[in-house]
Amino acid sequence: MSIERDEVCVLIPTLNEAPTIGDLVRGFKERGYEHILVIDGNSTDGTPEIARAAGAVVRTQTGKGKGNAILEALEIIDKPRVLMLDGDGTYSPDDAERMLEPLGKGFDHVIGDRLACPEKGAFTRLNLLGNQILNHVFRVAHGKDLHDILSGYRAFTLHSIRQMNLKEAGFEIETEMAVEAVRTGQRVAVVPVRYSARPGTVTKLNPLQDGLRIFSTIYRLAKMNNPIFYFGIIGLVISIIGGVIGIYVVLEWFKNIEHLPLTILTVLLIMMGFQMFMFGVISDMLLGFQRETIRQIEQLRNPPKPPR
Repeated sequence: MSIERDEVCVLIPTLNEAPTIGDLVRGFKERGYEHILVIDGNSTDGTPEIARAAGAVVRTQTGKGKGNAILEALEIIDKPRVLMLDGDGTYSPDDAERMLEPLGKGFDHVIGDRLACPEKGAFTRLNLLGNQILNHVFRVAHGKDLHDILSGYRAFTLHSIRQMNLKEAGFEIETEMAVEAVRTGQRVAVVPVRYSARPGTVTKLNPLQDGLRIFSTIYRLAKMNNPIFYFGIIGLVISIIGGVIGIYVVLEWFKNIEHLPLTILTVLLIMMGFQMFMFGVISDMLLGFQRETIRQIEQLRNPPKPPR
């Protein structure tokens, strides 16, 4: 099933993208995409005027951050399918049809994989390493390999995105989308896309600071998606601290020096760590039961059609 361009809203969040936004909007217009929404974060370089002159509908977000821009845009979009990308010129309109094609096959969410074929100079070594580490952590924490959870090139149905409980205000929004897609059991496709070096706009990402925030988001959201991982890490850290103190107590005991308070603390920490792990196991069992109940309810609501 092919996707009609009139059913698609091209969503472009922007902040000071004057060197690239005009060509980007015109690129989509030339390919027949008439519904282009630019949600601007109060740019000071004329981005809204350039986008409007190129043929886009422009709205100014009330909050700050990319996440807030996307959340505000989703409130006003009325097309059944959305193609979202950054306005910095790193993504190409040439990949639009490739991104939308899986939606016509029944997929709910499509991620453009930048890491498959990036242009030379598009990533620094630090950024590439950071992306690979965060994708690996996501795979361990949430049990699914989505290749490039930080990609800003996405396609999704309006129904599927409104199933998600999105709250992140900043760059963590892509990570939250990936987590919510897994949590809600959506069909996710990964499509390789071209990723170009930034052609004149300054990056708004701080590799270390934003990397830590994204890592924190992956871990924090695992509480509701993979409680064994979430509580297991806490239990492991507490148990390791108890074990280190215990080793010190034993070494001192060999010297005929007793540390009764530290001995008690060691036992308490190890027991607490074990209890946290078991709490994660129980939570995971309850989560599995909840998912199975929801699946059965959905089957009752939408019973399979008998063969003709």
